[in-house]
Amino acid sequence: MKALRFHAAKDLRLEEIPVPPQPGPGQVLIRNRFVGICGTDLHEYASGPIFIPKEPHPYSGAQLPQVLGHEFGGTVEAVGEGVTKVAVGDRVSVQPLIMPRGGEYFADRGWHNLSGSLALVGLSWVSGGMAEMALLNDYNVEKIPAEMSDEEAALVEPTAVCVYACDRGRITAGSSVLVTGAGPIGILALLTARAFGATRLFVSDVNETRLKLAEEIVPGVVVINAAREDVGERVRAGTQDGIGCDVALECVGNERALQSCLDAIRKQGVIVQTGLHPGKGSVDFFQLTFKDAEIRGSWCYPTHSWPRTIELIASGAIPAKRVVTRRIALEQAVSEGFEALLDPAGTQLKILIDLAG
Repeated sequence: MKALRFHAAKDLRLEEIPVPPQPGPGQVLIRNRFVGICGTDLHEYASGPIFIPKEPHPYSGAQLPQVLGHEFGGTVEAVGEGVTKVAVGDRVSVQPLIMPRGGEYFADRGWHNLSGSLALVGLSWVSGGMAEMALLNDYNVEKIPAEMSDEEAALVEPTAVCVYACDRGRITAGSSVLVTGAGPIGILALLTARAFGATRLFVSDVNETRLKLAEEIVPGVVVINAAREDVGERVRAGTQDGIGCDVALECVGNERALQSCLDAIRKQGVIVQTGLHPGKGSVDFFQLTFKDAEIRGSWCYPTHSWPRTIELIASGAIPAKRVVTRRIALEQAVSEGFEALLDPAGTQLKILIDLAG
């Protein structure tokens, strides 16, 4: 079967690899349909391996070369002994976090994301979404309803990141929210915050093209060009009594953006750090203390959030498909996918690879 495999930085190869074996007990074989190119995939392509193990993963045994892709869905082709949650022919979304069954504190509670032994489909597992088929554990697949499209099945993973971030920020009806970064996660975070009941939305970025896309996708959002405007001043000007926003979701992994969040939140506001910072960075702890504020991390999502995220998308509460700006074939993945998303012009948000295309 065809598969896009990571060998080294800037070395992705479209190769013919063996079809996965028939599923064993507790396993599911799916035919992949759509897969998204994630920011993590871009980081691996540009300067990896980062999360992809050079030596066999302690649990999964996976190592280079690695089939990429952890934002995907497909149709069940075969199920192994003991699998009851899905059947052949079911359309599914893939939850890519993998942990041994039993005996691990966080995994036993559905918090795979907090375990130090975590493996991920498409990064440290035998299969990934950027191939025609994938072998998975039964807990990695969730049946999707008839009203959900195959494209939306591939958007559950990035949306789940945003649902968890909004949970961490305690966003509720009437909240005012700043999102730093108008990339796919940032815009999905805006759509999710609105679904949670937020009524005043702000987004900052230095890319004017991305800000225009944000305005089109999220009507009513206040866009702020952080290269030309003071983010905190703009947010305070748009909130009740000029006090600042309730919650700021930092979706860039940028120290300046984090400082903007701290400036923009009201006293006792909450910052949720969603983007990964490349270094240690720094925070104005005087302001953090003076504002009686909080900074919270938000890493991936708990696996038990998958059905809830599916329902939010399928019901239309989170119109996740709005962030898709291009659909390409697997053969075009490098030139029209990875390279296009690394273009500083930022004309693309979410690119989906159509495995049937």
